Amino acid sequence: MPALLLLADGRLPAGGHAHSGGLEPAVELKGVHDVPGLVQFLAGRLTTVGLVAAAFAAATCQVAKDPEVAGPAIAVLDQELEARTASPALRVASRRLGRQLVRAGRTIWPHPLLDELSGAVGRGPHQPVALGVVAAAAGLAPADAALLAAQESIAGPATAAVRLLGLDPVSVHAALARFGPEVTRIAGDGADYATSDPADLPATTAPLLDVLAEHHATWEVRLFAS
Repeated sequence: MPALLLLADGRLPAGGHAHSGGLEPAVELKGVHDVPGLVQFLAGRLTTVGLVAAAFAAATCQVAKDPEVAGPAIAVLDQELEARTASPALRVASRRLGRQLVRAGRTIWPHPLLDELSGAVGRGPHQPVALGVVAAAAGLAPADAALLAAQESIAGPATAAVRLLGLDPVSVHAALARFGPEVTRIAGDGADYATSDPADLPATTAPLLDVLAEHHATWEVRLFAS
């Protein structure tokens, strides 16, 4: 449907173009320098933080459809995701992306919940939580939100790889296309958590991404914010 395509479009003005998802420090410190190396990086990211993002986006989209419980339930989900984000630098990046997505979403699909998130005093929601609310505002289902989160977990770094390494964009997108079945599987696993207790949502971790994020935050010169 059009809303799903619009949210999946990398040109959506939600700030994703300024983030590499940890690829920039991986290039510098771990030797990711070609398409096979990128594929390994993306596979690890999809099955860890990608699954977590998919589950939280689906669960948030589910509760956002019930105005009687949405506000407090979204706050709990955001707190649970905070607890699963070990790196302070990644917490900052996730909330920055969440604020930008809410800003775009409330203009494109006006919704009281987006107004509430935008007007709340504080740091703004984590990006997967914001994605779940925006998806609900756009009339999408929790499974759609999970699919968006799973695909986004690899599409952003893949796009960054073209800029960082000068890789052939056609080859990079061919690699992304081959991830199709795995993205579908991860999205389905994430969507299964749509009605789960927030404490039971997955907490799969990628410790190296946390370490790389903290190192990257100390760089004086960098191409990407994260």
